Amino acid sequence: MQDHTLTTIAEESGFRRTGRTDEVTRLCAAFAAAWPRAVQSLEFGRSAQGRPMRALLVSRADPRRVPVLMLQAGIHPGESDGKDAGFIALRELLGESAAPGALERIAILFVPAFNVDGHERFGRWNRPNQDGPEETGWRTTAQNLNLNRDYAKADSPEMRALLGLVRVWDPLVCADLHVTDGANFQPDVSLQSEPVNQGDPQLFSAGRELRDAVIASLAHSGSMPLPFYPDFVRTDDPASGFVLTVYSPRFSTGYFPQRNRFTLLVETHSWKDYATRVRVTRNTIVALAELMAAHGTAWRELAHQADASAARSGGTEMVLDYSSGWNEGTASRPASQQEGGARLIDFPGYAYTRDPSPISGEPVTVYDPKTPQVWRVPYRDAVVPTLSVRAPLGGYVVPCEWAQEIGARLGLHGITCEPVRAPSREVRAEAFRATRTQFAAAPFEGRMRLSLSGGWQRESHDVAAGALFVPIAQPRARLVMHLLEPQAPDSYAAWGFFNACFEQKEYLEPYVAEQVARGMLAQDPALQAQFERRLKEDVAFARAPQARLDFFLRRHASWDTQLNLYPVLRVDELLAAAPAARS
Repeated sequence: MQDHTLTTIAEESGFRRTGRTDEVTRLCAAFAAAWPRAVQSLEFGRSAQGRPMRALLVSRADPRRVPVLMLQAGIHPGESDGKDAGFIALRELLGESAAPGALERIAILFVPAFNVDGHERFGRWNRPNQDGPEETGWRTTAQNLNLNRDYAKADSPEMRALLGLVRVWDPLVCADLHVTDGANFQPDVSLQSEPVNQGDPQLFSAGRELRDAVIASLAHSGSMPLPFYPDFVRTDDPASGFVLTVYSPRFSTGYFPQRNRFTLLVETHSWKDYATRVRVTRNTIVALAELMAAHGTAWRELAHQADASAARSGGTEMVLDYSSGWNEGTASRPASQQEGGARLIDFPGYAYTRDPSPISGEPVTVYDPKTPQVWRVPYRDAVVPTLSVRAPLGGYVVPCEWAQEIGARLGLHGITCEPVRAPSREVRAEAFRATRTQFAAAPFEGRMRLSLSGGWQRESHDVAAGALFVPIAQPRARLVMHLLEPQAPDSYAAWGFFNACFEQKEYLEPYVAEQVARGMLAQDPALQAQFERRLKEDVAFARAPQARLDFFLRRHASWDTQLNLYPVLRVDELLAAAPAARS
């Protein structure tokens, strides 16, 4: 007999266990049956292994007319707090024992088990550095992808399905529900919100208001919340202090600010027991619902203003990467001598020792959670832009040979693109030519990443029919630049989509290259003088046979002028042959 109870397995087991995906299916159906006018149960996609991906849309208003709060749980299935807390919080919100009236003014989009295949890879030791539940799911998908590195590139079917949900419901706030890794300390939850450090500055004040109000609510309920994710500067070394990370758009916390929307990274502390963690997550969800009901309309208006501002961003500087101002060379210095904006804070930790380990030979940290201790440690939260790029006045042109794949991926994000209907000759454009390329030594998230040095320069290029024009004049302009500026940390170029453009495919045999070089020297005394000067002044060049040959080959007519040319162009105005872009 099908069980239609609205109670989770976590509650029934005294928070020793958590349910699997059959529980998600059962509870989604049960909620929709219990509150048919307020709850829609959605299947929004299928996983790599073909499992249905489910969500609940909950509101007593028209969800298209009110601000939407998205609760994303189970992106890392071992961190199951959000799934269990979400069902508990929704049950209380619908029953109006929590935040009465909130669902009249907002909608909640709840994804209980985003990584559904990982959720089914159940095991007792999947989260060894965590206090309960007894068994959990696995961090990555069936394709071994970490979904919280996939927002920008959207390689996984799970992320493509979720982005479809985002396009349809356009959540104003996304709360991404996690559990920490790492150290042992007193705080039971951390909250990091955006836009606060990145995105449109006109949203920063509301982003801080959102974060600080949730923190105040949690503190009032007995929690000890942190306003940042507690990343140690050096792994396993509390004395190194903490560093603020400004997340790039591969992460949910970096992705939604590029859409001019708010996000809250919620990380309960892994060494608090499961009942405590679920309770704290439930409290966070209820606090968010109350805040959205009170301020959501005003925050949504600010977000729409940011959309309009982004559509006018052509020609303005856009920050695409940040640093905390810290580097490894300064970390070992006394706090008074450290650079990068570090400040000393009092942090509620526990007593600990760091003695050499007989296993690894390295110092290992052993915490004593029975002995609270205040750590006086540096906190590096001075956010410094490290990559700022002027937005093109018109937009980007993706050549026809790349248009189908890149256009489909841009479409996943709701980015406006228009096909070029007729060819254009000698278009004045900006082209990026790499002066240095560095491929990663190992794959990351299934891709060989690429780092490029170089710059944009004015050139004339033919644009064929079938190319894709991506206007900058659109609400997703920030996201457009993150994906198409080649030096941005999560651009398609950085993720290796264009790696073939940076591989040399045609060569001269060494004996032919020698003949070519001798002929060029004989015909051009100025070139010979330049070569001899380079040999004298550049020791590394003089000792590198291939570099010496390349000196000539790069100046020869056989050289591939398209090598290291990024195929996407920047243009100052809409191509005359292209239709007007939709706003």
